[in-house]
Amino acid sequence: MDLTVIWAFIIAFAVFAYVVMDGFDLGIGILFPTFGVGRGRDRAMNSIAPVWDGNETWLVLGGGGLMAAFPLAYAVILPATYPLIIAMLLGLVFRGVAFEYRWRDPNHRAFWDAAFTGGSFVAAMAQGMTLGALLQGIEVADRSYAGSWFDWFTPYTLLCGLGTVAGYALLGATWLIWKLDGEGQVHARQLALRAAVATILLMGAVSLYNIFLNAEYADRWLTAPEIYFAAPVPILTGLIAFSMIQAIRKDRNSKPFWLAIALFFFGMAGLGFTMWPYVVPPGITIWDAAAPERSQIFMLIGVAITMPLIIGYTAWAYWVFRGKVDDEGYH
Repeated sequence: MDLTVIWAFIIAFAVFAYVVMDGFDLGIGILFPTFGVGRGRDRAMNSIAPVWDGNETWLVLGGGGLMAAFPLAYAVILPATYPLIIAMLLGLVFRGVAFEYRWRDPNHRAFWDAAFTGGSFVAAMAQGMTLGALLQGIEVADRSYAGSWFDWFTPYTLLCGLGTVAGYALLGATWLIWKLDGEGQVHARQLALRAAVATILLMGAVSLYNIFLNAEYADRWLTAPEIYFAAPVPILTGLIAFSMIQAIRKDRNSKPFWLAIALFFFGMAGLGFTMWPYVVPPGITIWDAAAPERSQIFMLIGVAITMPLIIGYTAWAYWVFRGKVDDEGYH
């Protein structure tokens, strides 16, 4: 049993849970200006009111787990992406404050709505660009970051950022299809179709860019025997994307959202296949960056206790607020 591999999958799970759960409420923030002032925006925001802050638990688990289980990776990735991390955190702060204050300060609701949208967009864009900065490779010397302040800013990272924004918008729109009815649901379907097309095109563009970005990435996807293991990922992704668009068009309620999650799952599986076993491409593997074995065992005990509790209360919250949203909230 390789504890380092176990910890890599724990952190990957936490990141995936964060992307999916906080992704759809960030997506609603991105789409917020398209809803009518008043009832339309209130219903969209009410759909995430009971769960949005709990969704960010997974960001803490993912970031804290990276620092504890892979301290070298944490020490390299953060200095390489400080501007992006700061922008993401500021975006989340403005978004959270706007979420609360738009109800308590109706005289300035237009300002808080703009802060909610701006914070959501900035956070999503920063997360995507951070992923892009990691995939394009980080310069390391003597186990420390050796690049410049702006190495993260490239056309590739911008493409990854836009892909993340589109993907979050897709999650947000499909969530609203599930949770709204009437005119709000019709509008959400229109948004979901546009976001689905944008997400699929940008996922394809990032995937093709990866092949030219790094020779090792190209070998992993295009040469035998690796190609036989990699081929199911784009095939299944294509099938899921087609099914999702059909579900949006055929007036399904929850199915588009679950298929959007599946699309993200296979996108993340593709990223994992591309990067493995590096945690900081192109030179630091998960074993190079891992904490001592005793530390991993100690932390694994804590995770074994806390993660089921987090999953349990999260599932309970979603079960309690499982209905549609009207003008007064959930029913």
